[in-house]
Amino acid sequence: MAIHSLPTQPQAEPYEMIARLSPPHLRPYVLGWAGFRTRERVPADPSRMLPLNAATLIIDFTGMGPIVTGPRATATFSAHTPWRHGIAVGLTPAGMSALTGTPIREVAGTAVRLEHLLGNRAEELTSRLIASASWAERFRLLEERLTAWLRPDAGPDGLIMHAWRRLQEPAGPPTIGALAGELGVSRRYVELGFRRVVGLSPKTVARIARFQRTVDTWRRPSATLHEAVACGYADQPHLTREIRAMAQMTPKQLFAFVQYTDRLAG
Repeated sequence: MAIHSLPTQPQAEPYEMIARLSPPHLRPYVLGWAGFRTRERVPADPSRMLPLNAATLIIDFTGMGPIVTGPRATATFSAHTPWRHGIAVGLTPAGMSALTGTPIREVAGTAVRLEHLLGNRAEELTSRLIASASWAERFRLLEERLTAWLRPDAGPDGLIMHAWRRLQEPAGPPTIGALAGELGVSRRYVELGFRRVVGLSPKTVARIARFQRTVDTWRRPSATLHEAVACGYADQPHLTREIRAMAQMTPKQLFAFVQYTDRLAG
Protein backbone atom coordinates (compact mmCIF):
# COMPACT_ATOMS: atom_id res chain seq x y z
CA MET A 1 0.00 0.00 0.00
CA ALA A 2 1.42 3.35 -1.05
CA ILE A 3 1.33 6.42 1.17
CA HIS A 4 -0.60 9.24 -0.48
CA SER A 5 0.40 12.24 1.62
CA LEU A 6 2.07 13.43 4.80
CA PRO A 7 1.94 16.62 6.88
CA THR A 8 4.57 19.18 5.92
CA GLN A 9 5.45 19.90 9.54
CA PRO A 10 6.10 17.55 12.50
CA GLN A 11 3.04 17.14 14.71
CA ALA A 12 2.74 16.68 18.45
CA GLU A 13 1.09 13.28 18.04
CA PRO A 14 1.48 10.58 15.38
CA TYR A 15 -1.02 10.40 12.57
CA GLU A 16 -2.98 7.15 12.63
CA MET A 17 -3.66 4.76 9.78
CA ILE A 18 -5.08 1.31 9.10
CA ALA A 19 -4.54 -0.16 5.62
CA ARG A 20 -5.82 -3.23 3.82
CA LEU A 21 -5.08 -4.72 0.42
CA SER A 22 -8.12 -5.23 -1.76
CA PRO A 23 -9.48 -8.78 -2.19
CA PRO A 24 -8.12 -10.76 -5.17
CA HIS A 25 -11.11 -10.16 -7.46
CA LEU A 26 -10.65 -6.38 -7.16
CA ARG A 27 -6.85 -6.26 -7.28
CA PRO A 28 -6.50 -5.49 -11.02
CA TYR A 29 -8.52 -2.34 -10.31
CA VAL A 30 -8.16 -1.43 -6.64
CA LEU A 31 -4.83 -1.51 -4.80
CA GLY A 32 -6.47 -1.29 -1.40
CA TRP A 33 -7.93 1.15 1.11
CA ALA A 34 -6.72 2.93 4.21
CA GLY A 35 -8.44 4.72 7.07
CA PHE A 36 -6.60 7.72 8.47
CA ARG A 37 -6.91 10.18 11.34
CA THR A 38 -4.82 12.96 12.77
CA ARG A 39 -5.67 14.43 16.16
CA GLU A 40 -4.33 17.88 15.42
CA ARG A 41 -6.54 20.37 13.65
CA VAL A 42 -4.42 23.05 12.05
CA PRO A 43 -6.33 24.32 9.00
CA ALA A 44 -3.32 26.25 7.70
CA ASP A 45 -1.03 23.22 7.76
CA PRO A 46 -0.64 22.05 4.13
CA SER A 47 -0.22 18.48 2.97
CA ARG A 48 2.77 17.03 1.11
CA MET A 49 1.35 14.73 -1.55
CA LEU A 50 3.96 12.08 -2.38
CA PRO A 51 4.78 10.68 -5.84
CA LEU A 52 2.29 7.98 -6.88
CA ASN A 53 1.55 5.74 -9.86
CA ALA A 54 -2.13 5.42 -9.00
CA ALA A 55 -5.25 7.52 -8.65
CA THR A 56 -6.47 8.02 -5.08
CA LEU A 57 -10.08 8.45 -4.06
CA ILE A 58 -10.16 10.44 -0.81
CA ILE A 59 -13.28 10.80 1.35
CA ASP A 60 -12.83 13.01 4.39
CA PHE A 61 -15.40 12.67 7.18
CA THR A 62 -14.92 16.19 8.55
CA GLY A 63 -16.62 18.17 5.82
CA MET A 64 -14.27 18.43 2.85
CA GLY A 65 -15.86 17.09 -0.35
CA PRO A 66 -14.52 13.79 -1.74
CA ILE A 67 -11.90 14.07 -4.48
CA VAL A 68 -9.76 11.93 -6.77
CA THR A 69 -6.08 12.79 -7.12
CA GLY A 70 -4.07 11.53 -10.06
CA PRO A 71 -0.60 10.04 -10.48
CA ARG A 72 2.31 12.46 -10.03
CA ALA A 73 6.07 12.27 -10.45
CA THR A 74 7.15 14.58 -7.61
CA ALA A 75 5.75 15.79 -4.32
CA THR A 76 3.17 18.55 -4.52
CA PHE A 77 1.92 20.83 -1.79
CA SER A 78 -1.53 22.19 -1.09
CA ALA A 79 -2.82 24.37 1.72
CA HIS A 80 -6.39 23.45 0.76
CA THR A 81 -6.40 19.74 1.58
CA PRO A 82 -7.01 19.63 5.35
CA TRP A 83 -7.60 15.88 5.53
CA ARG A 84 -8.11 14.96 9.15
CA HIS A 85 -10.24 11.80 9.37
CA GLY A 86 -11.39 9.66 6.50
CA ILE A 87 -10.59 6.96 4.01
CA ALA A 88 -8.43 6.67 0.88
CA VAL A 89 -8.76 4.14 -1.95
CA GLY A 90 -5.96 3.43 -4.44
CA LEU A 91 -7.06 2.85 -8.04
CA THR A 92 -4.90 1.35 -10.77
CA PRO A 93 -5.13 2.87 -14.26
CA ALA A 94 -7.56 0.07 -15.13
CA GLY A 95 -9.56 0.77 -11.97
CA MET A 96 -9.82 4.49 -12.68
CA SER A 97 -11.32 3.79 -16.10
CA ALA A 98 -13.54 0.93 -14.93
CA LEU A 99 -14.98 2.91 -12.00
CA THR A 100 -15.35 6.39 -13.47
CA GLY A 101 -15.09 5.99 -17.24
CA THR A 102 -12.29 8.58 -17.18
CA PRO A 103 -8.75 7.63 -18.27
CA ILE A 104 -6.21 8.08 -15.49
CA ARG A 105 -4.09 10.31 -17.76
CA GLU A 106 -6.81 12.99 -17.49
CA VAL A 107 -6.23 13.36 -13.74
CA ALA A 108 -2.42 13.02 -13.80
CA GLY A 109 -0.89 15.73 -11.66
CA THR A 110 -4.22 17.18 -10.57
CA ALA A 111 -7.33 16.58 -8.45
CA VAL A 112 -10.99 16.28 -9.46
CA ARG A 113 -14.14 16.36 -7.34
CA LEU A 114 -15.54 12.84 -7.03
CA GLU A 115 -19.07 13.98 -7.89
CA HIS A 116 -17.81 15.06 -11.32
CA LEU A 117 -16.74 11.46 -11.96
CA LEU A 118 -19.38 9.40 -10.11
CA GLY A 119 -22.38 11.73 -9.98
CA ASN A 120 -24.85 10.96 -7.17
CA ARG A 121 -22.91 7.83 -6.22
CA ALA A 122 -20.23 10.07 -4.66
CA GLU A 123 -22.67 11.47 -2.09
CA GLU A 124 -24.18 8.02 -1.46
CA LEU A 125 -20.79 6.47 -0.79
CA THR A 126 -19.63 9.34 1.43
CA SER A 127 -22.73 9.34 3.63
CA ARG A 128 -22.70 5.56 4.07
CA LEU A 129 -19.02 5.52 5.00
CA ILE A 130 -19.52 8.28 7.56
CA ALA A 131 -22.48 6.41 9.08
CA SER A 132 -20.54 3.13 9.38
CA ALA A 133 -19.63 2.08 12.91
CA SER A 134 -16.11 0.72 12.33
CA TRP A 135 -13.26 0.54 9.84
CA ALA A 136 -14.06 -3.11 9.17
CA GLU A 137 -17.61 -2.12 8.23
CA ARG A 138 -16.34 0.70 6.00
CA PHE A 139 -13.94 -1.64 4.21
CA ARG A 140 -16.75 -4.17 3.64
CA LEU A 141 -18.92 -1.40 2.22
CA LEU A 142 -16.15 -0.29 -0.15
CA GLU A 143 -15.67 -3.83 -1.39
CA GLU A 144 -19.40 -4.24 -2.01
CA ARG A 145 -19.89 -0.88 -3.75
CA LEU A 146 -16.76 -1.04 -5.89
CA THR A 147 -17.54 -4.59 -6.98
CA ALA A 148 -20.99 -3.42 -8.08
CA TRP A 149 -19.82 -0.23 -9.82
CA LEU A 150 -16.71 -1.38 -11.69
CA ARG A 151 -17.10 -1.93 -15.42
CA PRO A 152 -14.07 -4.03 -16.46
CA ASP A 153 -14.90 -3.65 -20.17
CA ALA A 154 -14.07 0.07 -19.84
CA GLY A 155 -10.43 -0.61 -18.96
CA PRO A 156 -7.40 0.52 -21.01
CA ASP A 157 -4.94 -1.39 -23.22
CA GLY A 158 -4.30 -4.78 -21.58
CA LEU A 159 -0.68 -4.96 -22.71
CA ILE A 160 0.14 -1.55 -21.23
CA MET A 161 -1.64 -2.47 -18.00
CA HIS A 162 0.49 -5.63 -17.78
CA ALA A 163 3.57 -3.48 -18.33
CA TRP A 164 2.41 -1.05 -15.60
CA ARG A 165 2.00 -3.93 -13.14
CA ARG A 166 5.42 -5.34 -14.00
CA LEU A 167 7.04 -2.01 -13.14
CA GLN A 168 5.43 -2.07 -9.69
CA GLU A 169 7.09 -5.40 -8.84
CA PRO A 170 10.36 -5.43 -6.84
CA ALA A 171 11.84 -7.88 -9.35
CA GLY A 172 10.51 -6.04 -12.38
CA PRO A 173 12.51 -5.53 -15.61
CA PRO A 174 15.71 -3.52 -15.05
CA THR A 175 15.21 -1.24 -18.07
CA ILE A 176 12.34 -0.10 -20.29
CA GLY A 177 14.09 -1.84 -23.19
CA ALA A 178 14.00 -5.08 -21.22
CA LEU A 179 10.30 -4.55 -20.49
CA ALA A 180 9.58 -4.03 -24.19
CA GLY A 181 11.52 -7.19 -25.05
CA GLU A 182 9.56 -9.13 -22.45
CA LEU A 183 6.31 -7.95 -24.03
CA GLY A 184 7.48 -8.57 -27.59
CA VAL A 185 6.97 -4.95 -28.69
CA SER A 186 9.19 -1.97 -29.41
CA ARG A 187 10.36 0.44 -26.74
CA ARG A 188 8.56 3.18 -28.68
CA TYR A 189 5.30 1.24 -28.39
CA VAL A 190 5.70 1.03 -24.62
CA GLU A 191 6.58 4.72 -24.26
CA LEU A 192 3.64 5.90 -26.38
CA GLY A 193 1.29 3.49 -24.63
CA PHE A 194 2.22 4.76 -21.18
CA ARG A 195 1.75 8.37 -22.25
CA ARG A 196 -1.66 7.49 -23.71
CA VAL A 197 -2.90 5.37 -20.79
CA VAL A 198 -1.13 6.65 -17.65
CA GLY A 199 -0.04 10.15 -18.61
CA LEU A 200 3.53 9.43 -17.42
CA SER A 201 6.52 7.87 -19.18
CA PRO A 202 7.42 4.26 -18.27
CA LYS A 203 10.75 5.46 -16.86
CA THR A 204 8.91 7.84 -14.54
CA VAL A 205 6.49 5.09 -13.50
CA ALA A 206 9.48 2.88 -12.63
CA ARG A 207 11.08 5.65 -10.54
CA ILE A 208 7.85 6.26 -8.64
CA ALA A 209 7.42 2.53 -7.99
CA ARG A 210 10.93 2.37 -6.54
CA PHE A 211 10.22 5.43 -4.38
CA GLN A 212 7.03 3.90 -3.00
CA ARG A 213 8.79 0.59 -2.28
CA THR A 214 11.24 2.66 -0.23
CA VAL A 215 8.44 4.34 1.71
CA ASP A 216 6.77 0.97 2.31
CA THR A 217 10.06 -0.48 3.57
CA TRP A 218 10.43 2.41 6.01
CA ARG A 219 6.92 1.92 7.39
CA ARG A 220 7.95 -1.24 9.25
CA PRO A 221 8.63 -0.57 12.96
CA SER A 222 11.95 -2.43 12.69
CA ALA A 223 13.07 -0.59 9.54
CA THR A 224 16.41 1.17 9.32
CA LEU A 225 17.21 4.19 7.19
CA HIS A 226 19.90 2.55 5.05
CA GLU A 227 18.12 -0.70 4.14
CA ALA A 228 16.10 1.20 1.52
CA VAL A 229 19.12 1.08 -0.83
CA ALA A 230 18.04 -2.50 -1.56
CA CYS A 231 14.79 -1.21 -3.09
CA GLY A 232 16.61 -0.73 -6.40
CA TYR A 233 19.10 2.11 -5.89
CA ALA A 234 22.69 1.82 -7.04
CA ASP A 235 24.06 3.13 -3.73
CA GLN A 236 23.32 5.52 -0.88
CA PRO A 237 24.09 8.70 -2.89
CA HIS A 238 21.65 7.52 -5.58
CA LEU A 239 18.97 6.99 -2.91
CA THR A 240 19.63 10.44 -1.45
CA ARG A 241 19.40 12.17 -4.83
CA GLU A 242 16.16 10.43 -5.75
CA ILE A 243 14.44 11.08 -2.42
CA ARG A 244 15.43 14.76 -2.52
CA ALA A 245 14.24 15.13 -6.12
CA MET A 246 10.94 13.30 -5.68
CA ALA A 247 9.88 14.15 -2.11
CA GLN A 248 11.77 17.43 -1.56
CA MET A 249 13.00 15.99 1.74
CA THR A 250 16.17 14.26 2.83
CA PRO A 251 15.94 10.48 3.34
CA LYS A 252 16.32 11.04 7.08
CA GLN A 253 13.40 13.48 7.14
CA LEU A 254 11.12 11.22 5.12
CA PHE A 255 12.06 8.20 7.22
CA ALA A 256 11.15 10.11 10.40
CA PHE A 257 7.73 11.12 9.03
CA VAL A 258 6.89 7.61 7.82
CA GLN A 259 7.93 6.04 11.11
CA TYR A 260 5.80 8.45 13.14
CA THR A 261 2.57 6.52 12.68
CA ASP A 262 0.18 4.70 15.00
CA ARG A 263 -2.19 1.96 13.93
CA LEU A 264 -5.90 2.73 14.09
CA ALA A 265 -8.10 0.16 15.82
CA GLY A 266 -10.33 -1.80 13.46
